Amino acid sequence: MKEELSDKDREKQIYKVTLTGSAINALLIVMKLAAGVLGHSAAMIADAVHSLSDFLTDIAVLVFVRLSNKPEDKTHDYGHGKYETLATALIGMALLGVGIAILVNGVTKIWSVVHGAILPSPGWVAFAAAIISILAKEWCYRITVHVGKRVGSEAVIANAWHHRSDALSSIGTAIGIGGAILLGSRWTVLDPIAAVIVGVLIVGTSIRLLNTAVDELLERSLPDEVEDEIIQITESEPDVSSIHHLRTRRIGNNIAIEMHLRMPGEISLYEAHEHETNIENSLRHKFGNNTLISLHAEPLKVDGKYVEPKK
Repeated sequence: MKEELSDKDREKQIYKVTLTGSAINALLIVMKLAAGVLGHSAAMIADAVHSLSDFLTDIAVLVFVRLSNKPEDKTHDYGHGKYETLATALIGMALLGVGIAILVNGVTKIWSVVHGAILPSPGWVAFAAAIISILAKEWCYRITVHVGKRVGSEAVIANAWHHRSDALSSIGTAIGIGGAILLGSRWTVLDPIAAVIVGVLIVGTSIRLLNTAVDELLERSLPDEVEDEIIQITESEPDVSSIHHLRTRRIGNNIAIEMHLRMPGEISLYEAHEHETNIENSLRHKFGNNTLISLHAEPLKVDGKYVEPKK
């Protein structure tokens, strides 16, 4: 669940978990590449490439989260929150590229086996590396997704899924390598088959991340249940009979809300302002202090005409 944190505390937590993940990724890149080469495993080498993409996306998160926390300025009236959304999109594209590359490589090797090629049997060193990777990356996923949800960062949650996809990649790799070792040279094709399965999983994850990022970049409205909650909070304020022209969108870690309020024409400007202030406070209490809110008050309307105040 998202906590209300200062920008400084939020950035500190994101940096801590991302730096931890990047350090583990750096170690795994070296280990997997060495194990893939020494153990003659195409799946493990593909896994090493996946870990390299993990490391690069860690760097992207560090850079773009810092940019997204910059305050509003003359050229960015709504702040810089979209940098975080952009980071999510870049992570999704990186995952998509890695997934396609692994798929192509695996299919190519399977095709060569079908036409009589003999693949080298992978060694136990590659299998051991896969097991270590599964444990390390699943741990990275759990701590990263926990922090991402706590601070409300889609980019960090996306990066957590990058860790999870690497863990899934290593599971497929371990199955393929283990099967090829235990069943003998006739079954070395299991290694590239595992790589293809991993590639499919990675492509699926990347598409989900890209869908989320594209929706935010194109300013898709918030889900219906969130908008219903906004309406409920607003219409619970005295003298607010209804709302219309509700517009919502997400800006990085924050949301923006715009709407028109129907109020009796008899109340004073001061009273209308008080009601708007109460609504803003209630919405920010629910959705965060940095929620961007724009309200417009207008008289009641009957049969398409504004109702004049009673004299």
